[in-house]
Amino acid sequence: MNFSNSTTDQTERLKDTNTLAEQWDSIDWTQVQKDVNRLQTRIAKATVKCDRNKVKRLQYLLTHSFCARAHAVKKVTSNKGKNTSGVDKKLWSTLASKMKAVLALTDKHYRAKPLRRVYIKKKGKNKKRPLGIPTMYDRAMQTLYALALEPVAETTGDHISFGFRKGRSAKDACEQIFCVLARKCSPTWILEGDIKGCFDNINHDWLQENISMDKRIMRQFLKSGFIYKGNLFPTNTGSPQGGAISSLYANMTLDGLEKLIQDKYHRNSKGKIENHYRAKTKVNLIRYADDCAPRRHEAALSSQRAMLNRR
Repeated sequence: MNFSNSTTDQTERLKDTNTLAEQWDSIDWTQVQKDVNRLQTRIAKATVKCDRNKVKRLQYLLTHSFCARAHAVKKVTSNKGKNTSGVDKKLWSTLASKMKAVLALTDKHYRAKPLRRVYIKKKGKNKKRPLGIPTMYDRAMQTLYALALEPVAETTGDHISFGFRKGRSAKDACEQIFCVLARKCSPTWILEGDIKGCFDNINHDWLQENISMDKRIMRQFLKSGFIYKGNLFPTNTGSPQGGAISSLYANMTLDGLEKLIQDKYHRNSKGKIENHYRAKTKVNLIRYADDCAPRRHEAALSSQRAMLNRR
């Protein structure tokens, strides 16, 4: 059954639990993945051509398609956080509730609910990390818009960025570090940097001006606030850890560090990147999310700090 073209009244479908369960079971997930990948590929190609209007049209087409909505709901109901509820204490644990969520997922009059603030222990440290847990509906909305934003982030992202990216892992970052350090002319020491409060201090105005997605929806994600011990607190800066789209925001905010290093240390007088200059200056950068390893030069660190302060 083609649900996207179904003429059945939506409220009637939402009420029939058995029909909803049958509809969920009959979804061809292979075809859903193909359709989502096809639209994501078109978004990536439009991004390469710098055709912003086409990117926006394709993103709208993706976020309003049945396949993308079904994919988003399946993703949030099959990951590790599927049994963790938000402030509304609702979970989508049945087939009918999942199908109902697919049919109800829309940006019309959308308002994000506040996050549920929890604290978890950091590995190997006594400090605790703040997490913002969205409701299932908000999680699905974030995942849906992340599907449309991911092709843009992957196309424009730094080549030396390895965290929270498809097809990349910490092992790839280790391999890049080995490639940089395995030569005779390689740097002799490493600086490891961790951006303090990276997710909590991202500038909302910068995101609104530079990230290619629906501004109203983004504002709802960023300004939803959080509830802790029964009190509501505003979110004036940052993107909460725990959100499905937060890692994309963080990566896109930090993209540009690679170009900063290349422009200052790796280019010749004609503006071309040469290995001769790379070997001479011994300044390189490898980034995994908000953890980075700049090599050799104190001036490189000051340049990076200046860029991060603007974002």
